Amino acid sequence: MYAIVEMGGMQWRVSETQTLRVPKLKEEPGNTVDFDRVLLVADQDRVNVGKPVVKGAKVTAKVVSHGKGGKILVFKKKSKKNYEKLRGHRQEYTQIRIEKITTDEQKTSSSGTKGE
Repeated sequence: MYAIVEMGGMQWRVSETQTLRVPKLKEEPGNTVDFDRVLLVADQDRVNVGKPVVKGAKVTAKVVSHGKGGKILVFKKKSKKNYEKLRGHRQEYTQIRIEKITTDEQKTSSSGTKGE
C-alpha cells in the first residue's frame, strides 16, 4: 500500500515503514504527525484518487530527528566590474518515519457487521 501526500509544498510517494527527509516541521522528535492532504491511495489492485484530496484518508508519521543538509555554494561574478559574491546555504530538514496509512474504507471494512 502506498499514498501520495502533499507536505511542504511538495508531493511525496510514501509507504509504511519508509523514512523521509522533508522540509523542517515544528514538531519535536518522538512526536507523531498526521498528514491529511492525501492525493492518492493505492492498494494492491485498487487506486483511490482524490478530487483534490481523498476524503477520510490520513498518513501518520513519527518525527525521528531534525538536521541540516549539505552546504550549497552560490557564486556570482560580473567580469570586468570587480564584482564577486559568495554565499552559502544549508537547508533544514526533518526526518520522519511513516507509521501507517488509513482510509475510511479500511475503517468500515475492518469494523464488520454484527448480527449477520
